[in-house]
Amino acid sequence: MISIYIVTKNEERNIERALKSVEGMGEVVVVDSGSTDKTLEIASKLNAKVSFHEWLGMAQQKEHAKNLCTNDWVLNLDADEELSPELKSEILEVIQRSDISGANIPIEEYFLGYPIHQITKKNSHVRLFKKALGSYGNERFHETPTVEGKIIDLKGGIRHYGETSIDVKVSKINLYSSGKAIDKFEKGKRSSILKLITIMPLAFIKSYFIKRNLLNGKRGFIGSMINAFYAFLKEAKLYEAELKSRSKK
Repeated sequence: MISIYIVTKNEERNIERALKSVEGMGEVVVVDSGSTDKTLEIASKLNAKVSFHEWLGMAQQKEHAKNLCTNDWVLNLDADEELSPELKSEILEVIQRSDISGANIPIEEYFLGYPIHQITKKNSHVRLFKKALGSYGNERFHETPTVEGKIIDLKGGIRHYGETSIDVKVSKINLYSSGKAIDKFEKGKRSSILKLITIMPLAFIKSYFIKRNLLNGKRGFIGSMINAFYAFLKEAKLYEAELKSRSKK
C-alpha cells in the first residue's frame, strides 16, 4: 500500500480534484496550516486524515506530513495537482517492486487554463519514494526530497493547475525567488555581474527553445519570459541579500 500526503491552506477550489485522483490507492494525509475556507471540510468528507501543523516552511511542512504516513511507500501531491490515470496505474505497479527507492514524475503544467503541448519538455521531480529512504532538507521553496537508492523515471504525469493567470504566476515567482535567494546566500553563494547580465536571456532560450515552449504559442512565449525573469530575480535578490549583509556590519 501507499500513503499520499498533501499540505494545504485555503485550497477549497482544488482539494477535491486532487483527492479524487488518488481514490482507492491507500491512506491520504492532509496537513493544514490554518485554512479559513472549506478545505478541511472537503478533505474530511473524502476520508483524508486531516491535522493541523503550524507553518514553518515548505520543506519542514512536507517532512512533517511524510512522517505522519504509515505505509512504506509515500507520494507527495500538491492541492492544485492531480494524478493522470496513466500515472495512477504506473504507481500501483511500481510500489510492488523491491529494487528501487523512488521515482521521478513529470509535471504536466496547465498555464492560463490550457495544458502545455505534449512534446514540450516537462520538469520532473521525485514525488514517489520509500518513506524510510527519503527526507527533506531546509529549502524554503521548490523542495525535493533526498532519496537513498535507485530512482527511476515514470512516463505518466502529475497535472498541475496552479498557474491560472499571469498575476498568479508572477506573484509566485516573486515569492519563490526571495526564498531561493536566501537559501543560496546562506549556502555561501554570491552574485556576479556576468550572471546578472546573462541569466535572463539564457533562461529564456532554455525555456522557449530547448524545452520547446514555442509550441505553446503566445502562452509559451509569455510563460518563458516570466520563467526568464524568475531566473533573473533569484540572482538580483542574491545581490540584494549581500548588500543587506554588508550594511549590518
